[in-house]
Amino acid sequence: MLMPLAADVVKDMATEYGVCLRPIGLRRTDLATGQTEIIDVPCGATREDKCVPCAKRARRLRKTQIREGWHRADEPAPAPNPATEEQRSLISLRAHLEYFRDQAVRESKWDEVGEVDEAIREVEEAIAAEGLRGTVAPAHSKHEEPKRQRSTRRRQDAPALPRQKVQPRTVGRVYTAPDGTEHRPSMWLTMTLDSYGPVREDGSPLDPSRYDYRRAAWDAITFPRLLDRFWQNLRRCVGWNVQYAGCVEPQRRLAPHAHFAIRGTIPRTVLREVAAATYHQVWWPRVDAPTCRPVWDADAEVWCDADGLPLQTWDEALDAIDADPDAEPAHVIRFGKHVDARGVAADSKDIDRTVGYITKYITKSAADCHIVTTDRQRAHLERLWQELRVTPCSERCANWLLYGIQPKKAHGKLRPGNCKGKVHQRATLGIGGRRILVSRDWSGKTLADHRHDARAWVKALLGVSGGVDQVPVTESDDGTPAPVAWELAKPNDPDMPPMRHRLLRALAQRMQWRNALNAARDRAAQYDGVLSATHNNGEEVQRG
Repeated sequence: MLMPLAADVVKDMATEYGVCLRPIGLRRTDLATGQTEIIDVPCGATREDKCVPCAKRARRLRKTQIREGWHRADEPAPAPNPATEEQRSLISLRAHLEYFRDQAVRESKWDEVGEVDEAIREVEEAIAAEGLRGTVAPAHSKHEEPKRQRSTRRRQDAPALPRQKVQPRTVGRVYTAPDGTEHRPSMWLTMTLDSYGPVREDGSPLDPSRYDYRRAAWDAITFPRLLDRFWQNLRRCVGWNVQYAGCVEPQRRLAPHAHFAIRGTIPRTVLREVAAATYHQVWWPRVDAPTCRPVWDADAEVWCDADGLPLQTWDEALDAIDADPDAEPAHVIRFGKHVDARGVAADSKDIDRTVGYITKYITKSAADCHIVTTDRQRAHLERLWQELRVTPCSERCANWLLYGIQPKKAHGKLRPGNCKGKVHQRATLGIGGRRILVSRDWSGKTLADHRHDARAWVKALLGVSGGVDQVPVTESDDGTPAPVAWELAKPNDPDMPPMRHRLLRALAQRMQWRNALNAARDRAAQYDGVLSATHNNGEEVQRG
């Protein structure tokens, strides 16, 4: 029994060399020759409990993205390319179709309206295929619901914030030292939520009966909206397009908090004032404790209470809020008093340590960020999760049925108290959205661009022009690549090799790549050493 298992050794070596443990098999069919082959692609998981190599690769990519955009001295976002004549002609055709549709609607020619709508759909598909981003105009919907208007006036208990016109710049301020040198420092910011009750060092509450689990659940679900509101307020306050990159993770008390790298510097007083003045209101029906046991009426297609009476619809519940002049939001979320902001210079030794701290837990689920060892911690986690299970997460959440309200677009497949939203899962602790938050103009690149840069660096070091894992392409008679078809291969397909065969093949390939990369690094280091030695001796170096 002390002898190691061969399968475990294969997985351990695959993890060591960065080979995906659960690759996705794709069947590539050459339509010119009919030849098929199975090509494995990484699963792309971002959590270590699913695939450790892919999660580590994703973490390195995020660290590179944060590091490249943190202390930029130039604007990263290039201006879009001008539109081509084909794109402009398609937009012109789309405009004429919109004009003809409006005329048909005015004259009540509904047959022509349907024909024009079909033509509009085809033109918009051609516009997307031509290379234009976004949509030209919103779709024409027959059942457009009127949007509810909410007052934008600030709450009386919230401090006022100055508002300036946001300049289009994203880089920070330049400071000039007495000796004439210029510095462009940046910042690192940490923001937390308010307290729900005193806690111990392990994060468990001192008195669970007085710990506000309901407010903790509401805050965890609405925390992403509070962050969006903070960056909006901060940009309006300072007057320039502040860029950020960070992550959301739970504290030891299981409440979410956020770490951000900010490009440029902002006074700490301003950051604290904006955080104190930022809030988010949730204008939903107020709920207390789940008391309703709804039953679906298949004939009437409505949810009813125990007496057979239909439950209040979502629109009726919102209409009651709008009709009440003294109505209060169901929940108001604010930041806590703890706002930690520190300056980080571009040449500081703390950059790598800070980037590592920001991305420390991104490969773990929220519930696994902190190890639970005591019964108090387990009870605290269980109590918070039970509260998250019954807290509504959206307008269409099935949990509204527990409070006597039919959610928006209710149907008979809903299960009261069993919403499928990620915020209700035990592993998320209410953090159901994206845990990595990066502003649009942070590095000027997408994750695909950063992957391409990594591949380009490897190919330049190895001195190869093609890809190290390039798939052979068959050319047609005219010299163009032959068309190919891709489909997902099933595990029980006859041409699908066993998983361990695929892992061994990928492991051997990755070992060959690593040996070649290490040899190229040694040659580059040796060449740099020769250059530095000959340069110090004043001798000339001839490049072979």
